[in-house]
Amino acid sequence: MMTLALVVCLAATASACGGSKSSKSGGKTAVTISNEQGTTWSCGFNPFNSDVNFLSFGTVYEELTFVNGLKSGQTTDWLASSYAWSNSNKTLTVTIRPGVKWSDGKPLTAGDVLFTFNLLKKNEGLDLNAAWSVLKDVTRNGNKITFDFKGSAVPYFYYIAAQTPIVPEHIWSTIKNPVTYKDTHPVGTGPFKMASCSPQVIKYTKNAGYWQKGKPTIETVYYPAFTSNDPANQQLASGKAQWGSQFIPNIKSYYVSKSADNHYWFPPTVNVSIFINLQDPILKDVAVRKAMAYAIDRKKVSEIGEYGYEPPSNQTGIVTPTFSSWLDPKLAHVFDYNPQKAIQTLQAAGYKKKGNLFYTPEGKPLSFRILNIGGYSDWVASVQVIQKQLAAVGIKITPENLSSTTYDADNYNGKFQLSYNGNESGGPAPYYELRQVLYSKNSAPIGKPAATNWERYENPATDRLIEQYASTADPATQHGIVRKLEQVMVNEVPVIPVTEGVDWYQYNTRDLKGWVTPDNPYAQPAAYVNPDWGVVLLNLKPKSAS
Repeated sequence: MMTLALVVCLAATASACGGSKSSKSGGKTAVTISNEQGTTWSCGFNPFNSDVNFLSFGTVYEELTFVNGLKSGQTTDWLASSYAWSNSNKTLTVTIRPGVKWSDGKPLTAGDVLFTFNLLKKNEGLDLNAAWSVLKDVTRNGNKITFDFKGSAVPYFYYIAAQTPIVPEHIWSTIKNPVTYKDTHPVGTGPFKMASCSPQVIKYTKNAGYWQKGKPTIETVYYPAFTSNDPANQQLASGKAQWGSQFIPNIKSYYVSKSADNHYWFPPTVNVSIFINLQDPILKDVAVRKAMAYAIDRKKVSEIGEYGYEPPSNQTGIVTPTFSSWLDPKLAHVFDYNPQKAIQTLQAAGYKKKGNLFYTPEGKPLSFRILNIGGYSDWVASVQVIQKQLAAVGIKITPENLSSTTYDADNYNGKFQLSYNGNESGGPAPYYELRQVLYSKNSAPIGKPAATNWERYENPATDRLIEQYASTADPATQHGIVRKLEQVMVNEVPVIPVTEGVDWYQYNTRDLKGWVTPDNPYAQPAAYVNPDWGVVLLNLKPKSAS
């Protein structure tokens, strides 16, 4: 993912944007992140605002329990020192860790946790993971918080404990409108404080009072704003940035060859898909969606648009090899590339071809606009390939390459016909991405922001499958339900997975150790994954440190 032009760091911070500070022992104690976002910084850090929460959740704000999506959901106690299920997996009790302080010196209490979840209940716009669609009540008893669910809820642990940032009651209780609150000076329990912010660069400094003794070792984190991946890539290749999270064309020659300390790893995690506005009068016809799915040569999109770094997807939505054990191999090949089948599907549904374009029986052309982020050069290239492939079967798409800010707003509010999008967060099993895409409670009416179900898919039977999954801890039953959700993806084609989105991750080991590696995948390694990026920063140390 990438963009147009670098927004240069302010003169006062120029050296910080390109280098790192030395400690007395000779090690480097600063990290510069190169992660092109397609926009300058708004200097908002609201952890419940999906546009900016990646800038505060993990570093400033923290979760109850850390869940590692690369290690089958392995858990690590965080702000909660323990947790336990009871009542047939309908009740979750967490014990809040003692001795934790907010960055303003006030103690974290169970009251802050209770307040956070009640805040989400009172303000639906903050409940990004629809937690209260499954929660019945949250109560406090001393240092323990009890979550009572409407039914068995084992998989929802991920959303409740790992994906909900805890905020301080003594600050957030005074905010009149927490949904629109920018949170320009965030106060959290995390390892870093937001020290300064301009549209060009954010500076984080070590939280000296952090509850994990001896951590963090890194004293300063610089996060420049890049509106294009090209200058961001230059920062990485030159060694001015140590941690990258973006697409680099010809990465071996451009980046790896520049230094023996330059490394990369791209673990597949979620799909990059064409989201289809199911409220559109033409696109609501499944025949059109199926024709599009047949017409796209995913392998070629992967090779040309993504240099093969992102493998081709399949229509089930199951990311492989990460989740191969969940995949129904027969369903995976239903929509293999078949342009002739695409044409036959349209003809059978009553569409007529005039010249090079198909038309509806009412005479409307199969011509659609597709949103994209103009600064993501790989996405732009991928859509260009898809554009040619769809044109070959009589469907016209016109790319609209937008700024990241406009793109996000249009996606969330359903103001699109088609959208090329890989911004789902996924989770430690394929269920999580499928829930994000298919669960109607993650949707919203057109014009109002949807959490993740941007295509506005709704089907009560599918909702029941998603909810049934949550009622069992039996792996065989869970696999069976996911197979049925794969069938939904194939039968209804609510979205079209194109490539398997990876965690873009480049890292330099000249001065720092403790990076995520294929042999030690202790967190998802991309700087844009929250709260994992905070965990990565906690593990980094100067090479001179023991």
